[in-house]
Amino acid sequence: MSEHFFGETTVLLGRSMKHVTRSMDTIITTAMMPVAMMLMFVYVFGGAIETGTDSYVNYMLPGILLITVASGVAYTALRLFTDMKSGIFERFQSLPIARSGVLWAHVLTSLAANLLSLVIVVGVALLMGFRSGAGVLTWLAVAGILLLFTLALTWLAVIPGLSAKSVDGASAFSYPLIFLPFLSSAFVPTATMPGPVRAFAEHQPVTSIVNAIRALFGRQPVGDDIWIALAWCAGLLVVAYFFATITYRRKIS
Repeated sequence: MSEHFFGETTVLLGRSMKHVTRSMDTIITTAMMPVAMMLMFVYVFGGAIETGTDSYVNYMLPGILLITVASGVAYTALRLFTDMKSGIFERFQSLPIARSGVLWAHVLTSLAANLLSLVIVVGVALLMGFRSGAGVLTWLAVAGILLLFTLALTWLAVIPGLSAKSVDGASAFSYPLIFLPFLSSAFVPTATMPGPVRAFAEHQPVTSIVNAIRALFGRQPVGDDIWIALAWCAGLLVVAYFFATITYRRKIS
């Protein structure tokens, strides 16, 4: 790693962030679908779904936040794919900069862009009646979980961004990630699901992450869910980072 890694990454981050700020429609689009889902579920389906809580928007918001991240990382893959096809990676290789700085710039851009989208979604949820008595430290804990989840999915997005053959292929990987919360406790209690579906829902990562965030917002005991959620996020991050770096080295070698 170059001794100037952080400075070089900061410069490359500035370049990536300019692309995002020049096309704010990507952030708006990322937030629009989760907001539309939230409006539909709360005002159309919410009255017919029994969750054991007084406020359905409070119940479903954690799942919507994860869908927001899953939607946002698709643009990370798209931006990486665009850079690969434009030849900018080859130009960077001819410069005396840390090769990993290029990837980290995209990853940090993803974190920043997803943060803005999450703020928009939470703002709309507040207008729809979402309320939480959680304190500052609890909100920071929720932010930490979402940050780790975003980081893990972003490194996962790097893999198709580098290896896809088309624009559609670069972003299509996010579709299963967006669908996964629907097979979890994000919108309905898992106890209402048929046996095989319930077994899958209760043992997949989204359920533990959703349950942990929901408990934190509701000032309820988080139990083992938070540790399971952190383990899933950390494990996915390690695996995604490993394969993303391997893919990157193969591409630039």
